[in-house]
Parts: sequence; C-alpha cells; structure tokens
Amino acid sequence: MFGPLSISLAPLVQNSKVLSKWVTPLANWYADAARYRQYGFKYDDLVMEENPTVQRALGRLTPRETYDRAFRMKRASQASVLHAPIPKDQWTTPAEDVRYLTPHIANVVEENAERVKWDTVIVVKKN
Repeated sequence: MFGPLSISLAPLVQNSKVLSKWVTPLANWYADAARYRQYGFKYDDLVMEENPTVQRALGRLTPRETYDRAFRMKRASQASVLHAPIPKDQWTTPAEDVRYLTPHIANVVEENAERVKWDTVIVVKKN
C-alpha cells in the first residue's frame, strides 16, 4: 500500500510464525527506544497531519477519539516544555497502543483510488 502509510510488511510478518517470533521482540524494542509511549502518545499520533489524506481521516474520528488525541498532544507538549517524560503510571502501554487512525487512512486511500478509477472511465454512447 502506498500513500501516507507507505509500504507495510506487517501482513507478511503476522501470517508467518517464524517471522513473527523474530520480528515482534525487535518491534517492541524499537517502540521502547522511540520513547513516544513515555510521553503518552500512541503510534498513530505520530502520523504527519499535513497530508490531505490524513486530514480527511482525522475528520472521520469520533468526538471521543478526537478529544483523546488532543489531550495526548497537549500533555506531551507540557512534558516537552518541562524536559521530562510524564509519570510512569501515565505512559502508554503496548496494549493501549492500538491503531485508531490507520483504518481511516486506509479507507481514504481506497476511496481516492476508486475515485481516480471512476474519473478515468470513458463513456461510449451507443446509437
């Protein structure tokens, strides 16, 4: 898949027991090393908002998801100003770090592809 989500090998890794066993600890280590969870972020909070596709996907979030996203952004901004992560009991756990925006982005990308497909249809008039 191309677009704001780029190419993903996740389905391949999830379908293979060997790859999953090898890649999962590496992925967990990388997420911990990135330290975004220490500031209360979820992975989808890091997606660039300037992309029009992501803007449309953000418009599809529920009011609760929108509020939670804004709260996480403000809390992380405050922690950044203080030059310290938030308290450990408020860190995002791996179980809480679910993709809430990615499905919406994927739907927007599919809709854009369908729109392009229909916009290039040639209509032939039969006499």
